[in-house]
Amino acid sequence: MDFSFSPDQLLLKNSARAFLDEHVKPATVRLLWDDPRGESDTLWKEMAQLGWLGLSLPEAYGGSALGMVEAAILLDELGRAACPGPYWPTVLAATAIERAGSDAQKKRWLSAIATGDARATLALLDADLDWNPEAMTTRAEKSGSGFTLSGTKQFVPWAHVANVLLVPAKAPDGITLFCVDPSAAGLTLEAAPVMDLATRLATVRLDRVPVAADAVLGGPGQAAPLLGELLRRGAVGAAAEMLGAARRCLDMAVEYAKVREQFGQPIGAFQAIRHKCADMLLEVENSHSAVYYAAWALDAGAEDATLAASVAKAYVGDAARKVCGEAIQVHGGIGFTWEYDLHLYFKRAKALESLYGDGDYHRELIVRRVAG
Repeated sequence: MDFSFSPDQLLLKNSARAFLDEHVKPATVRLLWDDPRGESDTLWKEMAQLGWLGLSLPEAYGGSALGMVEAAILLDELGRAACPGPYWPTVLAATAIERAGSDAQKKRWLSAIATGDARATLALLDADLDWNPEAMTTRAEKSGSGFTLSGTKQFVPWAHVANVLLVPAKAPDGITLFCVDPSAAGLTLEAAPVMDLATRLATVRLDRVPVAADAVLGGPGQAAPLLGELLRRGAVGAAAEMLGAARRCLDMAVEYAKVREQFGQPIGAFQAIRHKCADMLLEVENSHSAVYYAAWALDAGAEDATLAASVAKAYVGDAARKVCGEAIQVHGGIGFTWEYDLHLYFKRAKALESLYGDGDYHRELIVRRVAG
């Protein structure tokens, strides 16, 4: 069995690495911390021109019709660069529209997303912070021919730059997914505190927000299976980004161990440092296997795809935090400083650890799956 990337996948990986090394340096990431939007429109357009925004979309809408494995390859590289911007939330929302949207919804949003003219995000998490869609507290009530939405969505990524919010809510017919205009009456956005300064999160408050009947994505009461799929894809994508951050920290630790000298020799000559780096490599390689198996399983519709997604998210969340933290230990005092770049990747990994379900949530899913 061949586990290596295909020539086309290697081309995607290498071209993404080259582009990000040139255009998303740590200094670029730091500059965007102070930007009100937190992202670069120029960079976003360049990503669209490279085909990244339409990577998984059908060719009819300007996409490449590629799968989760290719998305994971790209997210791995984006995590390695700690790239700011709403890439994964937008791609994930586009997947939802492609899966369940009407022809009019697809025509309105998918081509615009592929060309970089629109951004989107998913507001999945309610005020009670339970990722289980059945626990949702946001409500959709019938109002004339449409609905009104009421509730609070927490930690919505990049909501402040989104042209459309995908908001699930409990309607009379069951869980329903809505396309919501961020400027709609009754909808307010409040910036949420973040650990990773290259990420933006928002609290979205809905106070009887009116939405038309044609804003329903899929059909009334039909969103639960789609939300499950989006959560699995989101988890694997987040794991891929965490893997990229861990790779970057491992590379930095190994390079530092080669050049930093103590007692007349590189610290990498000391057994304690060598073993620490070996343990970090083990975690990275295991994470690589978990991420790319889960991505393949989602593409193949494998029987264990749900289990693989939860294993990837739970394992890589722990592993990336450990690897990034150990890289700081290898660097010693300088690793903790604001001026050094390690914290860019540590914070990216830590922030993603809880997004699309934290380790406890996914371990619970694993137990339920294994126990039948």
